[in-house]
Amino acid sequence: MIREIVKHPAEILTQVCKEVTEINEEIITLLDDMYETMVEYDGMGIAAPQVNVPLRIAIVELGEERTLIEMINPTVIETSGSSVDIEGCLSFPGLYGEVERPSYVKIEAHDRYGQVYQLEAVDYDARCILHEIDHLNGILFDSKITRVYTEEELEEMFEEE
Repeated sequence: MIREIVKHPAEILTQVCKEVTEINEEIITLLDDMYETMVEYDGMGIAAPQVNVPLRIAIVELGEERTLIEMINPTVIETSGSSVDIEGCLSFPGLYGEVERPSYVKIEAHDRYGQVYQLEAVDYDARCILHEIDHLNGILFDSKITRVYTEEELEEMFEEE
């Protein structure tokens, strides 16, 4: 089911989300709904508070293959490096800006079956993971923007590629 995207300045977006204590049918349905919602709105990732659920759950699609990664109660184990790139967010339609983030991340999380896994990611994939984990901690990307881009500037940049 496609859910409504919560838009800034909704209070839920700035709250620290609660740990998931049990992975049940409700959580599985939420993961499925989050995926459908992310695809419908052409996102690369989405966090539970963006669909009005204050739980530590996020999903991202990684790599050229757009492999779906489901993160329940993710924790960042390690980061390193630094890169600046343009980000957007489903909760901030029309806002795009340069954000500095680590270029490497290692996380630990649970999957929908309750299995613990670790994942390492670099560059754009690391950026997507960290953006979604920020959502779970009530941190929004607009607080990290160093330069805002207009849609016209973005279109020009993509035309030059």
